[in-house]
Amino acid sequence: MTEQVLLVGVDLVEIERVKRACRRWGERFKTKVFTPEELRLCGGRISCLAARFAAKEAVAKALGTGIGPISWREMEILGDDSGKPCLRLHGKALAKAQELGVKGWSLSLAHSRALAIAFVVGWTG
Repeated sequence: MTEQVLLVGVDLVEIERVKRACRRWGERFKTKVFTPEELRLCGGRISCLAARFAAKEAVAKALGTGIGPISWREMEILGDDSGKPCLRLHGKALAKAQELGVKGWSLSLAHSRALAIAFVVGWTG
């Protein structure tokens, strides 16, 4: 019997921080961090982008790498047909998840006026 392991990550981000980065760096920031599909999905709503920013940080924590060894755009936070957040990994992020034996992911995103939070659980086995 294979033992199941949970990989957990959480991140909290100030929405104003993401707003400042968008203002300061503009499209350069957005295209470095978010995929075209994420940008389309959020439609310019900073709270939506901030929640995805937090989710990417949380995924990197769950993978045990942090941001650096994997790039922002290798973690894509989309929505399924019902709007539920889902994760699509690419490149080194996908390779790391496969190395760890990750079989699936569950994500929860939320935000208030000031803060965005993401909680991520990956499971193996």
